[in-house]
Amino acid sequence: MGGALGLTLAALAYPSMLGLSTVSSAPDRIIAQTQWGPLTESDRDFVVKVRAAGLWEYPVGQIGLQKGTTKGVLTASRHLIDGHAGLDATCRKIAPMLNITLPNVASPQQQGFVSQLSADTGKQFDIDFANILRVTHGSIFNGIAKIRSTTKNSLVRALADQANQTVLDHMTVMEKTGLVNFDQALFTQTTPPKLPKSDLTPPVPPAGQPEVVLTPPANSTSTPQPLPTVG
Repeated sequence: MGGALGLTLAALAYPSMLGLSTVSSAPDRIIAQTQWGPLTESDRDFVVKVRAAGLWEYPVGQIGLQKGTTKGVLTASRHLIDGHAGLDATCRKIAPMLNITLPNVASPQQQGFVSQLSADTGKQFDIDFANILRVTHGSIFNGIAKIRSTTKNSLVRALADQANQTVLDHMTVMEKTGLVNFDQALFTQTTPPKLPKSDLTPPVPPAGQPEVVLTPPANSTSTPQPLPTVG
């Protein structure tokens, strides 16, 4: 059973409301009992969100290394690649242990961010890069704290510990670019657009599709997260 007790893939393939939105009307509902502690819908949602974040922020980091025009943007781009490669490794390690289906593609909204930044050039790229990523990291930061303080699953706690450190680092390097418009960023962060749930949902990968791997850079400073053997 891969260390998890009584799990089925059908039960844990993420539902249509995942992505950046709430998993369901009952996020605290226990969907599986595992040797690492009970797994709730919000726990599963969190693992998928961390994976989906890496699927767009990692390539944006690569774009930033090509298009960034300031030292701060280039530094932030390296942090994105390094940090999300490390988080992705943890997600891919714990997902089969908890029988969670991970996406291979980010949500349509997240893919839209990549498209916008791919089209940007010069100073406009730097500005949009810093502000989009400051908003998205700020939006998930409080959610990480909630998961860390409420989950009873030790694998999810370990991922939350790593995500907290990584997201704080990414918020900080975005701010250090000197390009963040805090008034606009905080307004966007607290008043997100009302998009259809389909735009906020990373698609479930087709059966048998190879898992996308975010390769760590050669000079990676992200260390693997130690995982508990039992809850």
